[in-house]
Amino acid sequence: MEDIPRDIIEKAAKGEMEAFEAIYKAASGFVYRTALRIVNNSSDAQEVTQDIFMKIYGNLKHFEFRSNLKTWVYRITVNTAINAYRRNLREKSRRQDFDSVIETEGHSPELIQAAERSDAEKQITSLLNMLTPEHKAVIILREIEGLSYEDIAQSLKININTVRSRLKRAREALLELSKKAVKNGL
Repeated sequence: MEDIPRDIIEKAAKGEMEAFEAIYKAASGFVYRTALRIVNNSSDAQEVTQDIFMKIYGNLKHFEFRSNLKTWVYRITVNTAINAYRRNLREKSRRQDFDSVIETEGHSPELIQAAERSDAEKQITSLLNMLTPEHKAVIILREIEGLSYEDIAQSLKININTVRSRLKRAREALLELSKKAVKNGL
């Protein structure tokens, strides 16, 4: 995400749409990619991205420059995406039978086999989806987005030692999951 000048942020906070568009252009790629990795569904990620920018627009007037805008946007993005992911899990568990029927009828065996032989990115996404939302968030922010431990701590509003321990546990879980996947031939 590009750095955004303070005057642009202040103008957007006052409701100037051109300034908010500049913020949107600078942040939209990051927001969508992060949401997609957390919710693992393109249409859900698009919806989450819209929700995030509505939150940013509505709350920008409360932004106090205690942290940089990038950190603030990270926090909103991760929290909104995790909440959407959890909401989707609850909804899926309530409608599991219906969803399984739709999924079975909607895909041919060839498509299912093609999905099983997916490339490395799809395998990584699959492994990430097996992590808890908290572990998934720190892995994405550190390993995929390249944030520092300090930025992750600020974004998630957690202690830096919590970031370190979550990363350690997430990496260990990923290692175990990948070993099981290799053992099972996935």
